[in-house]
Amino acid sequence: MIRSTIAGLSLLALGAGAAAAEGDVARGEYLVRGPAGCGNCHTPFGEAGFDMSKELGGRLVEDNPMFTAYAPNITPAGEVADWTDAELARAIREGILPDGSVIGPPMPIAMYRGLGDDDLASIVAFLRTLPAVVNEVPDSVYNIPLPPAYGPPVESITPPARGVTADYGQYLATAVSHCMECHSPMSDKGPMTDPEHLGQGGFEIHGPWGSVTAPNLTSSEDGLAGYSDEDLKKMITTGTRPDGSAMMPPMPYGYFAHMTEGDLDAIVLYLRSLPPLPDA
Repeated sequence: MIRSTIAGLSLLALGAGAAAAEGDVARGEYLVRGPAGCGNCHTPFGEAGFDMSKELGGRLVEDNPMFTAYAPNITPAGEVADWTDAELARAIREGILPDGSVIGPPMPIAMYRGLGDDDLASIVAFLRTLPAVVNEVPDSVYNIPLPPAYGPPVESITPPARGVTADYGQYLATAVSHCMECHSPMSDKGPMTDPEHLGQGGFEIHGPWGSVTAPNLTSSEDGLAGYSDEDLKKMITTGTRPDGSAMMPPMPYGYFAHMTEGDLDAIVLYLRSLPPLPDA
């Protein structure tokens, strides 16, 4: 039984000493089904792609020598049902489960630590409104050491003001869409998002589509230098290159297609600001 019932709005204590943030269900829906693309990992596949009758019901996400990762069922019928809103928020933003254990990759905790209080509360509020999906998902198995935590407790985050700016684009591309995790090289200690590797590409991702290596997103010649802004926006939202060829999963094109024009423009501004790095 859900201990914290949502009916339109939710109050969520985000951290010790932080002011309560008010969750906006509509904003949460936009983020989850748009730029955050949560269903890209948490929604099971059917014969024709994502099985939206089991939206966010959990599935196998990645199986490699380092780990076998299952995204859990995050509907009201999943393990989150008995968590408080604060516990769910902490799991999303800090990767700490109610029992104190740590969520492992590929959940982008290093990026989600930058989620703003209001956006985090809105995501939680929306998740509580989802239809309950009954779907048992195994526990993930990690053959690499996980950290005791991804950093100190997050007290409160105020993101940049919404608008067509590189700063807001950076917020969307990191804390919300976590583009920079997949598009940076991966080591046995996690994504290499330091300035010498950020956006360099090279992370190999496996799935029903086979093996895909995330490309370079920096302004180098082997990155985005040869693409116009319109090219980039079309690629992000439709998975179609300028020559008409189709790009591969797991880039969540269908989710990104729901982004507002302003949010897309902000992300492109941010990507153009990345210093050039050669492919990893």
